[in-house]
Parts: sequence; C-alpha cells; structure tokens
Amino acid sequence: MRNEVDDKRLLQQVNQRLMRTGTGGKTRVAAVVRKGDVTLSGVLQYEIQRKNFVRACSSVAGVRRVIDQMQLEPKKPKGQ
Repeated sequence: MRNEVDDKRLLQQVNQRLMRTGTGGKTRVAAVVRKGDVTLSGVLQYEIQRKNFVRACSSVAGVRRVIDQMQLEPKKPKGQ
C-alpha cells in the first residue's frame, strides 16, 4: 500500500511541474505514476516541448524513470 500513497504524492508533484512547464495551447499532456515510473502521454504542439516535459518530470524527487508516449500533433497543409 505504501507505493500507492507515494505514487499519489508523486503524481501531484509531477502535475504541478508539468503545469509550470506549460501545457497550454493545443498541448495536452497527462501523467500516470506507477511505482515511481512516470508515463507521459498526450499531444504536443511542438517537438521541443518533449524534452522540457521529460526533464521537468525527471527532476521530481522520487521519480525513477520517465516513459515518453507523447505524440506530435500532425501539421496541417498550408492554406487550410
């Protein structure tokens, strides 16, 4: 049971860090924490955001690793 409490606390800290990093605009990123592993999923507006989100989560004390399952939003053809 101890891991569940720790994971809940970690998730709160990770979500706070993600909000500070910037999940605004069309960027939609969600985190799931299991036994200290953080899985990030969602849609990024720009590729550069990927590194920022992974780094932000990695810097939270207690996070063992970050699993990146984020996708880049497809670019629309010009003129549409």
